[in-house]
Amino acid sequence: MEIKPGTLKPAIRVVVLMLVVTGIAYPLALVAIGQSALPFQSNGSILELNGKEVGSRLVAQEFSSPKFFHPRPAVETASGVDPHITPDDAYSQAKGVSQATGIPENYLVTMIDLNIERNRSANLVAFAPDHVNVLELNIELARQYPDTYAEFLGTGQG
Repeated sequence: MEIKPGTLKPAIRVVVLMLVVTGIAYPLALVAIGQSALPFQSNGSILELNGKEVGSRLVAQEFSSPKFFHPRPAVETASGVDPHITPDDAYSQAKGVSQATGIPENYLVTMIDLNIERNRSANLVAFAPDHVNVLELNIELARQYPDTYAEFLGTGQG
């Protein structure tokens, strides 16, 4: 196969141009748009407690203390980092958390009800049931009951 004179240079120019556009310019443009339009989400959706970062609302955190609600075991999720549980899972944990903390169970049930996230995508209603973000629920508990959770404040984990 014979390469005609002058055909290699334009091909190399196109490859270099596409590398610059798709490898540098496009990613930088998306980062700039993300940082200006959705800074909380583009920085990892990091949640804070008393001014300290305790985790991302997008990734499950491991809580070993019985004073906290617990995420699903990693083997029950496809990614192993699902931060949500169903409302029924949260309700089933309320009694144990109540016994460990002394917080009335009916108050914990109310907190769960207030933390249920409804599916906001109209086309996915049937495929995305309501859920509770475990980290957000635990942070709210620590804020409401700082004395009960004093040993954990600032760490986000028990």
